[in-house]
Parts: sequence; C-alpha cells; structure tokens
Amino acid sequence: MLKTGRLDHGGIMVNYSCPAACRHCLYSCSPSRRPGYMGREQAAEVCRLLRGSGCRSVHIGGGEPFLNFEGLLAVLRELNKAGIHVEYIETNGFWAGCDSMQRKNAGVDEGPASAGEESPRDKLKRLIAEGGSTLCISVDPFHAEYIPYAAPLRLTRLCEETGMDYFLWKQQFLQELSRLDPARSHSRSEMEAVLARSYLADTARKYGIRMGGRAVNIEEECLPARPVKELLDAVPCRGLLSTNHFHIDMDGFFIPPGCTGLRIPLAELVEGALPGKYPVFEALYQGGTDALFNLAAGRGFIPKAAGYPSKCNFCFYARHFLAGPDNHLNELDQNHYEEALMYR
Repeated sequence: MLKTGRLDHGGIMVNYSCPAACRHCLYSCSPSRRPGYMGREQAAEVCRLLRGSGCRSVHIGGGEPFLNFEGLLAVLRELNKAGIHVEYIETNGFWAGCDSMQRKNAGVDEGPASAGEESPRDKLKRLIAEGGSTLCISVDPFHAEYIPYAAPLRLTRLCEETGMDYFLWKQQFLQELSRLDPARSHSRSEMEAVLARSYLADTARKYGIRMGGRAVNIEEECLPARPVKELLDAVPCRGLLSTNHFHIDMDGFFIPPGCTGLRIPLAELVEGALPGKYPVFEALYQGGTDALFNLAAGRGFIPKAAGYPSKCNFCFYARHFLAGPDNHLNELDQNHYEEALMYR
C-alpha cells in the first residue's frame, strides 16, 4: 500500500498558468497550461489533510501565484486558519513591471496602476495584512527570456518600501544579467551573444536544477546519451514518498519531490492508496527503472535507439508514453509531458 508518513516540508501549487515558459521549469508551467486556480474549498481540504499529517509550514508557488491575487489571498487565509505557517510565496515579479518597460532605469518610480487595478505597492500591503510576509523572487537568464529583469528588481524596492521580506532566487545571476537591457525580455540567441554561447548549460549548473519537466531538453542538449540497458536497474525509487519538499497542486494531487508528471490524490496517500491502482508509481517505488521499462514495454513502448542521458530522462519518456490516451493512467498528467516538449 502506498502511504505517506508525517508530512514535513512542502509547497502548495495554486496554479499551472504562468506568463513564462522557462527552460528549467520542473512543473512545465506556461501561458498555455490549463487555466484555473486553487479554490477556497480545495485549499481548506488540503490544509486539513496537511495539518492532520503533521505539516506545520509550507511555501506557495505555481505557475505564477499572482495571476489571481484574490485567489492567492483566499488560499493564504485558509492556511492561516489551519495554523500552517507560510514560509514564502514564489513569484517571477511580472506584476510589478513598470510602464511598458520602456525606461532605461525601469523601476525607479512606481507609476500609476491601470483604472480599477491595485498598484503593486497596495498588493504588497494587503498581502502583509493577510500574513504573507516573505516573497521568493525569481531572477535568472531563464526567466529573462520572458520577464524583463527590471520587474523583479523593482519588486525588491517595493518590498523594502512596504516592509515585505524577500530573497532573490538566485541573486548570483544579477551580475551577468546587468549586461542585458533590463527593460525587455531577451531571446536565447541574444543571451548567447551577450553572456556566452554556453549560458544555457552554465545557468543550469549554477542553479543546480533537477533535470525534470522542461529541463529534460537542457539535459539532452548538454549531456551525451547512453544505451538504455545502462540505465535500467531495480533500485526502488523510494524518494517518491519523501515528505521533504513535496508539492500539492491546485487539484489536491500529491506530486513527489523532483519527480513531476506523477500525481496521486493527497487524500488517498494519507489514508493509503489501494494496491494496483497506480501501476507506474508502484513500479518505480518497488522496482525502479527496470520495473518501469517492463511496464511500458508491455504496452508497446520502444526506447530511443540512441538512448538517454540519464535514467531520470529515460523515466520521463517512458512515462510520457504511458501518459498517452490509450493507457488511461490517471496517475500521469499528460499535459505536463506535452508542455515540457512544446517549448524547446
């Protein structure tokens, strides 16, 4: 039986939609992902399950949580009522962008909000009042393809003015980003010309990212393929039920740490999922990539002749095959795999 123990540290993914489709996104978020946001009732149920399983703190992420500010506040209220501390809220800072991002020194002044729209400063004040005290603000070359980096920098200044705590993830990229125009986004070719032809691999290395989700494309580009027989073993993937840095998505699904595209309702894992209901999860948890290969091959999967750069990369493609409409495996999020391969 698949069953979690005490849930220590995790995150709540309030949506999958995002203004960016970053190359390293573990959750394959993008502007084209299924719209929607975690509702109040779903948030209350997730809080009940987390609290009952011993979880006392979480972070909030997405997608981009600030795409629905009132929805974000509603989730925050449910966490507060449940006595679950919010460590930080993740954001790429797009919503703090200055007027059309046209000024060279973008972000010096706040600028007026559109008619009927709260200013970024007012949003921060409301967030603080509801118990949201810290932002994790993304800034790196991957985000810079979609979000002019003046926006997150401006957000840091607004945080300082309003008393909101924040940290940049990751601040180490600011020096190289300073060579780019802060008022606009930049294509891969532009960043290769200004930063380095190897900026893609360099950024992934400095980030220390997990090569899952959309990052499978980076791994395939930067690392040599190995024959599939070298990647198969029977070592159980017991990290699938790790209670350290798990995520719960907007629909109440438990997503294992670092192994995205797999999902099981949190309510079932807390009580114990029935044996045989989730064959992919069970194959990996009990028999590793060897068991997954046998499961996928039995349904018609043919591995790439050239092989894969890692066993996790192989696992992604085997699950991508199993996520297809002919297999009817609800534990696999087909959109996750399709989105990961859409933006290359």
